[in-house]
Order: sequence, then C-alpha cells, then structure tokens
Amino acid sequence: MSVVAQAVGEGWFESHGLPIVITLTTAILLSVVAKLVVRKLEKRMESLDKLIGESNRQRTTTVTHTLLSAALVVIWVIAVLVTLGEMGVNLAPLIAGAGIAGVALGFGAQTLVKDGLSGFFILLENQFGLGDAIDAHTSAGIISGRVEGFNLRVTSVRMFDGTLNYIPNGNIQVVANKSRGWARAIVDVRVAYDEDVDKVRQILDELFDQLREGGLGKSLQSGPEVLGVQTLASDAVVIRVIADATPGTRTDTERMLRERITARLAERGVRVPTVHQIQPPSA
Repeated sequence: MSVVAQAVGEGWFESHGLPIVITLTTAILLSVVAKLVVRKLEKRMESLDKLIGESNRQRTTTVTHTLLSAALVVIWVIAVLVTLGEMGVNLAPLIAGAGIAGVALGFGAQTLVKDGLSGFFILLENQFGLGDAIDAHTSAGIISGRVEGFNLRVTSVRMFDGTLNYIPNGNIQVVANKSRGWARAIVDVRVAYDEDVDKVRQILDELFDQLREGGLGKSLQSGPEVLGVQTLASDAVVIRVIADATPGTRTDTERMLRERITARLAERGVRVPTVHQIQPPSA
C-alpha cells in the first residue's frame, strides 16, 4: 500500500507539483526583474528631472510605484490561477464570478477609475507639479491657482483669494500651465498725440538697457523691447512693450515695468493723457 501511495505521490509531483514549483519560481523571478526594471526607470526619470531643472520626486515615485504594483498584480494573479488549476480546482466558476464582480465594480467605481487613470497620465506626462500656477478647465468652469497637492484621484488648487479647491482628475479637461518655460509680459504705454513717438521709443530703449543690466535682470529671459504703436485710441497713442519673463513672474514683471516706465516718462516730461469725466449739467 505504501509503495502504491509513494508511486502516486511521485506521479502527482511530476505531473502537477513540478509545474507548480516552476510557476511560483517564475513568478518570483519576474517580480525581481520587474522591481529592477522599475528601479532603473525611476533613476532615469530622476536624472531627466535634474537635467531640465525640475526636481519632482513625487511624480517619479508615484509613476514608478504604480507601474510596479500593476506588474506584480498581473504576475501573481496569473501564477495563482495556474497553481489552482494544477491543484485540480475548477477555475470556471472563479473566473465567471470574478468577471461578474468586475463588471459590477466597474459600473459602481467608473468615476474612481476615470480619476485614477487621468491622474496617472497627468503624472506620466508631467503636465504640472506641486507649486505650479495653472488654469484648470473643468466641467464646473475654469479654476485658477497654485497646485498645493496631488494624488492619483484628486488635485488641490489654491486660488488667489485663498480658497482651496479639490478637483477630481477625471474632471480636468484642459490644463494651462503658467509655470513652465517662459511667460510673456505685455505692457501698453499711452502717450499724448502731440508727443514724438520716436523720442518715446528712444527713452524706453534707454530705460530697458538699464533694466537688463540691473533691477529686472533676474526675472527677464529676453527684452524688454518696444514693438511699436499698437493702436490709436480716442485720446492717446498706445505703444506696446513686451518682455519674456521667468515662469511665475509675469504679473510682477508687468507691474514693475509699468512703475519704471511711468516714472521715466514723467522724468523726461512726456505727457500721458488722462480721461476727464464729464460732469452732467446741474438741474
């Protein structure tokens, strides 16, 4: 009897036990390889972030950990199914039940899945990061502010008035990022019609040469420069000035340019028209 049991045991191990061992060993090896590949990818992404001057460790960590988790789930789900099949478990009811549960869960959590996928691609494509000033076009309207928090489901944006908005990532349709690359400062200068436009241009060019060497040099990437006459208003000639500023400093650069231009024109005696309100005649 013991000889028969031993023969049966040896036969089961050869036909079922050995495939189970091979399956589990393969799953362990694939898990190790996946971790090594993801770790290498994480180091590469961190090095690229340093090269472009944007250290975003949260983005790199979240993307790589998500990829690793997905890979491990796929590997071990397949390994468990193969193991159960070799042990004689009927997989048809399990697969059918899992399919029904998956469909029900998909209908119930489709919003969460949408938010998660959107958040993952936002991270993967590096559309924005913590501290970036953005305009988020959502189904509820445009939300402008600075990004204070981000995860795969929701983005936290602090508006200028201090209001903190929590935006589901699936609701974000378009993102206008004001903190990447460069920003253009635009200032329109109004001067009286009887002023010499060439003289005003020379005064502004002299001022801008000084600004490039001093005060605004740190926030400027190029310019300022005078484009020329932008339009002829009813009471003034409008001259447009532009400058490329570092991200996030456009408003401050425009404000500073207005202050310096106003002071320099007043110093050189260039008249700036003022709008006089016409008072209605008294009854």
